Amino acid sequence: MMDTDFLQPDEQALAQRFIDDGFVTTRADDRNGLDRIQRRAAELAADYLKLPPSNDPYAMLDSIHARVSVDDLNGLRLHVFNGLNAEPWFRPTYFRLARSTIETIVGNELCMQRRVNLSIQLPGDSSSLLATHSDVWSGDSPFEVVVWVPLVDVQRTKSMYLLPPSLNGEMQDRMASLRSAEELYKTIKPHATFIEIPYGHVMLFNQTLMHGNRVNEEPGTRWSMNCRFKSIMSPYADKRFGEFFEPILLRPATRVGMQYKLPGGFHG
Repeated sequence: MMDTDFLQPDEQALAQRFIDDGFVTTRADDRNGLDRIQRRAAELAADYLKLPPSNDPYAMLDSIHARVSVDDLNGLRLHVFNGLNAEPWFRPTYFRLARSTIETIVGNELCMQRRVNLSIQLPGDSSSLLATHSDVWSGDSPFEVVVWVPLVDVQRTKSMYLLPPSLNGEMQDRMASLRSAEELYKTIKPHATFIEIPYGHVMLFNQTLMHGNRVNEEPGTRWSMNCRFKSIMSPYADKRFGEFFEPILLRPATRVGMQYKLPGGFHG
């Protein structure tokens, strides 16, 4: 018997897509929440750039390259990043964007990264590149998934690329003969997929797979957020419980079990 026999047909299909492709994209569960995040990001950007609030947050974010230089980009990113993460509603809302998909792929007793990351990539900007990598190479657990959410439409080089699971192991085995991250990218380039995600959708991807981005050759600026989730009981790597992750969902039976002590004061 397969474990998927206990899932509903739509959950089985979603789980199989994640296993086969290494990612799934789906409509945001909470579109109003996503719009609220987008509006707040645009307000914070306007505040940093000393501009009046925009009536069209999508257009403002997508065309922000007309208002900010590459030299000032990280200052803008940090201002928006800190402002979003300071909002008490932000992380619960971010979780709700993909809750049903997270619970199908990961489970329903969860830890969430303490701060949601933000990326801004201007057209033609080579200073915001993320070389080909797997998150597990730098201290992440293979039991984590990344929830990746764009605040504008993303496609081609305005998005990120991902190597399919069927080739990831083979390409990792070839890394010892390669001399640089750029050489690694050229090796995987014929097989990597740039993932198209319209605004209003979210992606969960397997961060053990090689991924990264390239110079944005599209006319608009990429704004995307990413955050890691994992089952609270699954193994951790360098990024630890209570430091990098904090629990967001813990069921009553688990709480009882964690607190129970056998006679004599020993934990069960």
